[in-house]
Amino acid sequence: MVDYNCSLLSSGEGNAQNEQRRQDQTALYTQLVISIALGLSAFITFCTLRPRWTGLYAARKRQKNAASKLPPLPDTFFGWIPVLYRISEEQVLASAGLDAYVFLSFFKMATKFLAVTFFVALVIILPVNVHYMKYSFPPAHRPSVLDHSPDPKKSISAAPNKRNPKDNLTVAKGGNATYPNSLLWMYVVFTYLFASLAIYLLVTTTQKIIRIRQEYLGSQTTVTDRTIRLSGIPPELRDEEKIKDTIESLEIGKVESVILCRNWKELDEMMAQRLVFLRKLEEAWTVHLGYSHATSTQASRDRAQSRAAVREDAPLLQDGDEHEESHTASYGEERPKTRIWYGFMGLQSRRVDAIDYFEERLRRLDEQIKITRKKEFQPTPLAFVTMDSVAACQMAVQATVDPTPMQLLANPAPAPSDVIWQNTYLTRSSRITRAWSVTLIILILTVFWTALLVPIAGLVSLKSICSVWPQLAFALDSNPISQSLVASGLPTALISLLTVLVPFLYYWLSTQQGMLSQGEVEMSLISKNFFFTFFNLFVLFTIFGTASITYTKINDTLAGASKDASEIARKLATSLQDLDYFYINLIILQALGLFPFRLLEFGSVALYPIALIGAKTPRDYAELVQPPVFSYGFYLPQTLLIFVICTVYSVLQSSWLILFFGLVYFLIGGFIYKYQLLYAMDHREHSTGQAWLIICNCVVVGLLFFEIAMAGLLALRTAFYRSILIIPLLAGTIWFSIFFRRTFDPLMKFIALRSLNSPAPFGDISPGESRYERDTDRGRAVDEDDETGLRYINPSLVIPLEEVWLAKSSANGSSHAARRREEEV
Repeated sequence: MVDYNCSLLSSGEGNAQNEQRRQDQTALYTQLVISIALGLSAFITFCTLRPRWTGLYAARKRQKNAASKLPPLPDTFFGWIPVLYRISEEQVLASAGLDAYVFLSFFKMATKFLAVTFFVALVIILPVNVHYMKYSFPPAHRPSVLDHSPDPKKSISAAPNKRNPKDNLTVAKGGNATYPNSLLWMYVVFTYLFASLAIYLLVTTTQKIIRIRQEYLGSQTTVTDRTIRLSGIPPELRDEEKIKDTIESLEIGKVESVILCRNWKELDEMMAQRLVFLRKLEEAWTVHLGYSHATSTQASRDRAQSRAAVREDAPLLQDGDEHEESHTASYGEERPKTRIWYGFMGLQSRRVDAIDYFEERLRRLDEQIKITRKKEFQPTPLAFVTMDSVAACQMAVQATVDPTPMQLLANPAPAPSDVIWQNTYLTRSSRITRAWSVTLIILILTVFWTALLVPIAGLVSLKSICSVWPQLAFALDSNPISQSLVASGLPTALISLLTVLVPFLYYWLSTQQGMLSQGEVEMSLISKNFFFTFFNLFVLFTIFGTASITYTKINDTLAGASKDASEIARKLATSLQDLDYFYINLIILQALGLFPFRLLEFGSVALYPIALIGAKTPRDYAELVQPPVFSYGFYLPQTLLIFVICTVYSVLQSSWLILFFGLVYFLIGGFIYKYQLLYAMDHREHSTGQAWLIICNCVVVGLLFFEIAMAGLLALRTAFYRSILIIPLLAGTIWFSIFFRRTFDPLMKFIALRSLNSPAPFGDISPGESRYERDTDRGRAVDEDDETGLRYINPSLVIPLEEVWLAKSSANGSSHAARRREEEV
């Protein structure tokens, strides 16, 4: 039996370091080839399918009025690229709203930052490293790790104990190199320079966004802009007239309407149950009559948007007219059966006619809904108060209305279509309990992700693999390509997979917190996902991603960090230097390999056949062709992580490589997201650009991490005085964070009174017409749904009761339809 000695994988420090660099660069070349191959195949596929699948790749352009004024993209292979590039910020704002404008503004800011830092790294930092550290790419000397002997117990190579004196580096105690003073001062100077540049760009971009936001919101007078979300209403004021009198007594303006939220739980549950029965009835009729889906996606979309109002006494199923589709065919099926349970504890059952059963259940439920809608529901301490002017609304939300704590709290209201009405009647204690429960679950998940990431981080090092599976480690050591695929390609692929899957879990957790609007859920999702990507996928992965990983060493690392705070900085500095090529490979995979798949909307394309198999009714088929939804909480945190990684590595040895591929990432990403936000994907939640506050906070967190890492790196080089010089920069960054929050946050949350009735941004407007009224069909209300954004009211109270939507064929094969019916109640 062969005795594998893991120490033979790297004998000699100098030889091991050179060999590690050779392996890193092999992995880099492999990652480049794989990513470029994947990216090109996805991009060519997209360019081929784009003019053919307009229902998917131009869904927003075809369905959204706000996108109707965008220039049409040519059907040529590459002709759409220059047209998309020439779309201005004005058109982005008019078509996609403030959220999309803010999202793309971050890509522009990151591109400016990385362009400057890459130039400095290429012109100054790289030549200094080449001169003093003999840095080369690829390295001049490539020793072999194995001596090609069949006995793995033999020493692999005889490496010197000290580095070559020609390297102009001396060896200090413990084997750490003592670098020239000029190189160590370079870390200090460029840490200050790059941190100052990031803060400068952050401030200038924020000022521009605030100016655009104030002019944009100040030039419109939608219902949302004039509505207050009033919470903490005491029991004696829970009446529409009393609330109106109370607000008007403040003498800030007149109240147009008051919607006092009530406990509509019973009605909402009935409506949800009704939808379940409606779908089951449609499925039963479809099984009986037969339905063959052979129409285009646009025809299905037209059916999804069509509505036919009928009288209350009309029969449940109607024959269609002459323009019904010719895709139905009678399958000659018997009437379907369903099993119902009854008796003591529901232990008895029998099979009944499914159509008759669900029709009867639907009829009874409709009668109950009509009666319930007329009931007087118990009021809750929440109301939506619509004022007669935006100025009156802004004065209310920016002031303290009541002297009693937690009473009559006025906040800006979300758009009517954005309100989650099922959460409006939750008590304050219920919301607090939900919020703390979700926080506890996230803390537990953080521990779970840490345990999950330990073996993934161990794949980066051959010694880590050897401690668990020595045969695999020595097999990989003899094959550089396989080693690069396992040690670099596999971890980056797993990390990328986690960034795709985990947000779905965090989205579900965000929906359980009881937030009042989808916009708040979206902002919460951004924060949760950034915490996961930054803390778990970067900080912890960096700490545990270099040495031979065992749980004992992990415990020793955590114990040492808890005893000495400086140990954290030193561990981070050591790990960051060893993981530079891993993060380069991660950025390459994201930028060149995965971004084109987002353009291709690979998830929607891959899941479509699966959803098609499960679709039965016309409603199911119509839902298949709805445009995919763009969620900022899914995409923004990963982008922020890439920016933080580029910032942290901006001064280190391989900074020019990371900054270059980071620049490529933001150039490609900004272009792809611009296409998706304007033409392809629907983005329903609107927060009027408040995601920028989260972006700024995340950038500041990245700067603090960058400064701590640089201080640890200098301490690792025994340059303690220079490490201390980073402390003022840390203090200054913390002060800037406090100053930024106090100065800019209010202007990102409210509308300044002087901004009201101001001209729209990007130029003058003609009297009586805003620029947005010329550029969009919905005027200024780009961030407000045109159908449901007219008034604040629970849809369960007023929404028409839908009837079955299906198609049927007569005996002779001619096509008829039972179309959706809506009855006004």
